Amino acid sequence: MIYEFEGRTEKEAIDRAADELGLEKDDFDVEILETQRQSLFKKGFVRIGVHTDKPVSASHTGSAPEADEGRQESYSQPVFGDPEAKNEFEQKMLDFVAGLVEHMGYSGKVSVLFREEHKIGLKIDSEYSSILIGKKGKNLDALQLLVNIYAGRQGRDDIRIILDSENYRIRREESLVRLAYTVADRVRENRGSVLLEPMNPFDRRLIHTTLNDIADVETKSEGEGLYKQVRVYYRGAR
Repeated sequence: MIYEFEGRTEKEAIDRAADELGLEKDDFDVEILETQRQSLFKKGFVRIGVHTDKPVSASHTGSAPEADEGRQESYSQPVFGDPEAKNEFEQKMLDFVAGLVEHMGYSGKVSVLFREEHKIGLKIDSEYSSILIGKKGKNLDALQLLVNIYAGRQGRDDIRIILDSENYRIRREESLVRLAYTVADRVRENRGSVLLEPMNPFDRRLIHTTLNDIADVETKSEGEGLYKQVRVYYRGAR
């Protein structure tokens, strides 16, 4: 389900969502839908979309102790440098991704990239990485979606799987930050707006967050479905 909340800041909106839905912040994904800077005649606000498959309650303000009973181990500290599976769940994730790559007709090795609380990074090493990543990372996003669905079916919907190859996620993030600042300069110069290409929720949130502190530039997500577009516009030219 998707829910929308507003706040004066992103943190306030997220805190309000957690409080009203009765969820922990790790239980949902956040997408920034719109930001508006405060001015003399207009209050600033941030509007977010909250994505969650967990049951919610408007009257519940904390997580019930029994909700965590039966959970398997979590990763309390980031761990790097140990690419081998440390338990049965990790091995299942590695085997599942390797199987997906093989069914696509390609060869490759899958290993653990990092471990964090409620998050595991997996890395695909393959001579066909460019194909597995796909245009704008769409193939990699599709594989990541499938492995997260599989993790949920293993009873581990409390852990999010991040899939990467050839450090694409880092390179993509750096590219989007540069794009955001370039577009911001353009709209400030022509006092207009620019509609960016369709992006997944993570990429859109990065654009929103990057430009959130630029006083005379605002952003808003437009469109339907998973791949929406971000419009960057000069304040007053909306």
